[in-house]
This record gives sequence, C-alpha cells and structure tokens, in this order.
Amino acid sequence: MTRPLRIVAVSGGLQRPSRAAALAEHLLDLIGEGLPCDQHLIELGELAPQLAGALWRSQLPETVERQLAAVEQADVLVVATPVYRGSYTGLFKHFFDFIDQDALVDTPILLAATGGSERHALVIDHQLRPLFSFFQARTLPLGVYATDRDFADGRVHDEALIQRARLAVQRAMPLLVLSPRAAPAPLVAATAF
Repeated sequence: MTRPLRIVAVSGGLQRPSRAAALAEHLLDLIGEGLPCDQHLIELGELAPQLAGALWRSQLPETVERQLAAVEQADVLVVATPVYRGSYTGLFKHFFDFIDQDALVDTPILLAATGGSERHALVIDHQLRPLFSFFQARTLPLGVYATDRDFADGRVHDEALIQRARLAVQRAMPLLVLSPRAAPAPLVAATAF
C-alpha cells in the first residue's frame, strides 16, 4: 500500500487575493481529483516580511524553514507566479534560492504563471523551466498560463483556461504516478547471521 502523494504548491503572488494562488489551487484540485494526495499551498506574499531580509537559510525563522522543508520533501510541486517585468517575482526566486540544490532532483513540477496579457506567456519556457532545470527537477510537459481576464471573483473562470489546466494535469498524471519520490521504499529481506 502506498501513501498519498505530498503535493506542494508555491504561489509567488504578493497580494491577497492572488491570481497566482487561485491558479495554483485550481491545479491542486485537479490533481486531487485523479490521485490520493496531501496538498499544501505556500503563499509567498504571507512570508514576505520574514523572508525578504534573510541572506542565509540560518537567518530564517522557523515558519519559513517549515515551508522550505515542505518543498524539499514534496513528491510533486506546482509552482505559479505572476509575471513582473518579463519574469517571475523576485521573492519567488529568493525563496527558491534557499532550497537545497539537490532537494528537487527528479521531482515532477507543474509550471504555471499569470500576467496582464498573452505577451508574457513565454515566461514558463524562458524563465521557469531553466530555473527548475538547475535543480534537475522534471518539469512537466505542459505549463499553464493565465491572464487577468481568465479570473472572476478570485477563481479560474475562463473555459479555455479550465480545459488547458485539465489537459496539463491529464498529461502529467502518468509521470506523477510513477514519480520515484512517491514510490514506497523497497523491502529488504533480513539476513540471519
């Protein structure tokens, strides 16, 4: 019997309500429909005052350390960030600067971003994929990009976006199920001496 997948979503949104957080939650819900999982959402806007001034991980308070550990122990990550000046937020990058460089090896990561217009849609391939390639993570094949008009009342609203998100999760599902981080530890037979 295997345990539920630990799925952690990180939203780089700095405000409440956050379209990036709404998109991350939507993706978490879709994954939860298909797999037994424990879900956890990290909103970097809430951590900003504790995170922004630290230069070393040892300077971070326990609340931030727990969130970093959650990311490092996740079986699957969902990352969503607003686009600021053509890239992910500075706080998003600062948070991942504290992640151990070997902690995400082979971790499946579903990439998502939000922006004011379609002009920023390439942020997924030109900014997020290279960041997580550094960590040797497995970025999932289809990212999800949303614009401001895709949301209503703080939730994903646009039908085309809903279908793209569903397709991204459907295409990711075989990789999530086979995630080496989610597989139970192999049984080792005891040897009598």
